[in-house]
Amino acid sequence: MTFGGGLVKIGWGKQEPVDDSGKAFMEVLIGEAEGAPHFYMRRFVLEPGARMAAHRHPDIEHEQYVLQGRLVLGLDEREIVVGPDSIVFIPAGTVHWYENREKEPAVFLCLVPKTAEYRTEWV
Repeated sequence: MTFGGGLVKIGWGKQEPVDDSGKAFMEVLIGEAEGAPHFYMRRFVLEPGARMAAHRHPDIEHEQYVLQGRLVLGLDEREIVVGPDSIVFIPAGTVHWYENREKEPAVFLCLVPKTAEYRTEWV
């Protein structure tokens, strides 16, 4: 539903797998299709045992908010356990990875700037 140039989206759309195990998924909640001019909002779900491999984005920062569950977040050489209401800022160029070692799904939102190119370097 749109209003005065805004948008309200009710319900979830299509989740795309983001790992080889089929246990981690991403969905674009607000992006190009919704007319977002500057930032995209994505929702990630990591099922128990899911791991997203170490990677970095040379030119793109991430802002994240954990909604549900707990997961281990790797930031360069550090491991940090995050859970509901954790707020994470990942500067551009920072190596990061995610792993759900718990028995419940972990869900977080991730905001990224809209760019002409979204480069990912796997490490």
